[in-house]
Amino acid sequence: MTAVDQVARLLALTPYLQARPNAPLPEVAAHFGVSPAQLRADLGVLYMCGLPGLLPGDLIEIDMEAVDGRGVINLSNADYLARPMRFTPAEVAPLIIGLDLVRGLAGPGVVEAVDSALAKLRVVAGESAAGAERLSVAVEGADSPVRATLAAAIAAGRRVELTYDADSRAERTTREVDPAELSTRDGYAYLEAWSLTDPPGWRSFRLDRIVAARELGVPVEDHPDRPLATPDWAGALAGARRVRLRLSPQARWVAEYYTTEDVVEGPDGVLEVSLPVLDPAWLRRLLLQRGAEVTVLDPPAAAADAARAAAEALAAYAALGADPAGPAAGGDGPAGPVDGADD
Repeated sequence: MTAVDQVARLLALTPYLQARPNAPLPEVAAHFGVSPAQLRADLGVLYMCGLPGLLPGDLIEIDMEAVDGRGVINLSNADYLARPMRFTPAEVAPLIIGLDLVRGLAGPGVVEAVDSALAKLRVVAGESAAGAERLSVAVEGADSPVRATLAAAIAAGRRVELTYDADSRAERTTREVDPAELSTRDGYAYLEAWSLTDPPGWRSFRLDRIVAARELGVPVEDHPDRPLATPDWAGALAGARRVRLRLSPQARWVAEYYTTEDVVEGPDGVLEVSLPVLDPAWLRRLLLQRGAEVTVLDPPAAAADAARAAAEALAAYAALGADPAGPAAGGDGPAGPVDGADD
């Protein structure tokens, strides 16, 4: 019997005994599948548990004389354990973000299940869910039909033909692959697959570059083990390029939300910080969203990239005859400075 088993039993035992005054010790022991001696030892531990402070009014109360003398259990002063538990913001946020990531990779059937789980989670989380809603995770991935085809092929163990825009060669290619897994890495969705061409081997295909996917009806073959995964976020961040930014008082939150280095506070609440950036697209979105609140000091190419994107957006508005000064979309920016591989 491990300590983990005992803790789980004590958590279940407390509300059980609260609802059953004068519960016979042998019957309770049989219900929980332990010996009366083990249950007596559990009660001795439970008798020393309670709220922080551990003063007499804070501890769970058990009439141990009745347990040892008459073999009955009476437990009190543990009403707080009967109250419905609520998620804290720190607990609910990872769950909601994790489900958002799963949703970005899932096929139609799984998306419905994820949406249902998210709706239930937000209800039981109560006000804590509101704090989690301020966080957003964007996964760059393929459209739903492509994801659905890939998910179905992986589940069925079938080969797939991909129409793929290869960024490194700036050309569209057609490849046959044996799909293995859909994953996320640094904000991008990937298909991990064995490519039968160019030359044969394991490849990571970014889903947002997969133009089309067609199941071939051919079973996948056995292939050598996949290489080890890329370094984790912290390891990758250590090798990221640094961008020097000037943050106005309205944008000081950037230094609090993200990993920053060499923070220098200037007059009027202005900050100068160095920010490790793995994904130029993330930095570009931040600059476009915050406008004059964030200024790139170095490298100049980062500012030029954002200016070019802004010019393209304005040109698109002009072509549509729309007003670019309308309501702005977006919140406080994406969840983090993330990146994806090239293939």
